[in-house]
Formats: sequence, structure tokens, C-alpha cells
Amino acid sequence: MAIIDFVKYNGDPDVFAWKCPDEELSTWTQLIVNESQEAILFKEGRALDRFGPGRHVLDTKNIPLLTGLIGLPFGGNSPFTAEVYFINKTVVLDIKWGTPSPIQLQDPKYNVMIPVRAYGQFGITISDSKTFLTKLVGTVPYFDKESVVKYFKGIYLTKVKDAISSYLIKEQVPILEIGAYLEEISDCLLDKIRPEMAEYGIKIVNFNVNDVSVPEDDPSVIKLRDALAKRAEMDIIGYSYQQERSFDTLEGAAKNDYSGGGLMGAGIGLGLGAGLGVPMGQQMSGITSQIDVTTKQKECPKCHQMIREDAKFCPECGIDVQIAKQVECPNCKEAVPEGANFCPSCGEPMNKKCPNCGIKVKPNTKFCPECGTKL
Repeated sequence: MAIIDFVKYNGDPDVFAWKCPDEELSTWTQLIVNESQEAILFKEGRALDRFGPGRHVLDTKNIPLLTGLIGLPFGGNSPFTAEVYFINKTVVLDIKWGTPSPIQLQDPKYNVMIPVRAYGQFGITISDSKTFLTKLVGTVPYFDKESVVKYFKGIYLTKVKDAISSYLIKEQVPILEIGAYLEEISDCLLDKIRPEMAEYGIKIVNFNVNDVSVPEDDPSVIKLRDALAKRAEMDIIGYSYQQERSFDTLEGAAKNDYSGGGLMGAGIGLGLGAGLGVPMGQQMSGITSQIDVTTKQKECPKCHQMIREDAKFCPECGIDVQIAKQVECPNCKEAVPEGANFCPSCGEPMNKKCPNCGIKVKPNTKFCPECGTKL
């Protein structure tokens, strides 16, 4: 096999490690290392001499570890066998990651299991070439972005699940609202994954969670979304779930054909809605006042309308009907307490006596109820 004169790599920037296919070198072989690259000589599985950017002529001066291992003679074109790896030390920021299948998480607020998908990207750079080659690359001819995703898939998936679950529980964030906390979750994941990657000579620059989503067709997600939509509707209208259930019962009862007839059925239905609370109760009170024929009533002393016996004020004219019994002033028609001598509004005398027997009679009385005298 011919001895190669120079070794270099100008390949794909997404490749982190590349192994030169030729292993027959000599002490006059030129090793060309580009900027942001590093070259390492391997012999018998051991990482020996390291070369930074520039042109390097392999001789006994700049390969001391290899010289000591194989005992190369001084001077001349001394052949030897070794492996050369080129390490790309640029920062690569667009390594994509994602969960291949949903991970099951429990929503801390609603206590239901929800399937969650997450994806994003992260950036790395090789911080320790020897550690990277010996612990991760091994003997493969190259190591690229896809290899990084493949090798660290188990690590980042576990960390993603733990980080999202821990953050949800700690902050009590519902899964459906987690999109507002992606930055905090990304920072949390970066702290968790950084030590894992450092063990392999890799420095992780960032770890971004671009989206956390739930499958729209999952039964648990559909049920939860429907429940939240219903709660929002009830909040807007102004009643609770218990009130809604009572109203459903009321509506069903009102539609039933009770043996007591339509009115009795309506009465039973309305009775079932007694627990609807203040907003619904105020609406139902107006209905019951119209159909409840058993309510005791009395006459308003001013406008003579029939009102409830326990009413405090007349719904027609507005007077206070709970004070002493009242009579109407014959002059101004205002209500005056029964027995008053004068109307408090116009001063009209309210006491009227029969000229024959002298008993007090109502102001509008035409004949004395005691002796029949015309007044």
C-alpha cells in the first residue's frame, strides 16, 4: 500500500468526527487541519498526539507519543500505521429532536392522563476531542448530527418527560396551557442534559422546546376541552354546574305529563329548581308568582289592586302596605292611616260623625251604618 503524502478533510460541516480511510503514514506525511478542526492520531485504539489548525509535517518532533510507542528511527522517510480522526469543533445549533410517540402525563389541575408530544432543537460543540472519540465515536468512520440524535435519544426523552412533568406539578400549570412556559422548560432541560453530554466531551450550547402539543383526536383531550368550554360558557352566563344540573332536571320535569295536570306538573317542576341559587332563583320567582293560585292576597288601600298578603309594598302604586290600615283621602286621594284626624298630604279632615247617633264613619260614607241617617 502506498504511503500517503498529505491528509486533510473538507467534508460536511454537520459531521463531527471523520476517520481518514488510509492508515499508512510516514514521518514526512503532511497533515492539514482547517480552522475549527482538530486532528488526533490513534494507534492500537489509543488516542495519542493532537494537532490544531495549520499544516503539520509528521516527524519525530511533533508526534512524541507515537514515536515513543512504535520506536520510529530518526531521519529518513519512516513509514508507520496509524489512524487519523478529524474533529469538527464548530457550534452546530440546528439539531432537531422530538418525541416519536406521545408521552403520558397527568394534568396537575384536572388529574387526568393526557398524551403529550414535544419537539424542538438543540446546539452542541465538541469540547474534549479525546473524550468524544474514545467514549462515543469508537471505530465508526464518521459521526454526524443524526448519530448524536440517535445516541442521546434515550437521554433527552427521559429528561424531557421528567422536566415537563416536574414543572407542571411544581407550578400547577395545566397541560393545555403549557405553551406559555416553553422558555422556562427549555432552561430547565438545559440544566438537566448538560452534565450528561459533558461526560462524552460534548458541550451543549442550548436546548430549546419549540412546542408541546396534545393530539386533538385523543378521547381524554376531547373530553377535557369540552369540559373547559362548558365551564367558560357557565362563567359567562353566570351559573354553576350544580345549577345547570338542577335546571336540566327542572326542564325535564316540566315536560313530563304528571297526573295532576299541566299546572300541577309545572308546580312540581318549579319545586325541583329551588336550589338553583340567586341568579336562577330570581328568574323563577317571577314565574311562580304568576302560576301559584294558592297564595293569599289582600287589597291595596290606595289603588285597590290585589297583592300578596306578605307584600311590603304595592307593586302598582308603591305605597308601604305594612303600616297601620289605611283609608283614602277624599280630597287628594292619598292613603291615610285609618283613624287619622287630617290627611298628612292636603290637611283634609278625615274624621266624619253621624249627626244623629254621633258614631265615626268613613269619609266617603253616604249613610250611617248604625241609624241609616243620610250623611
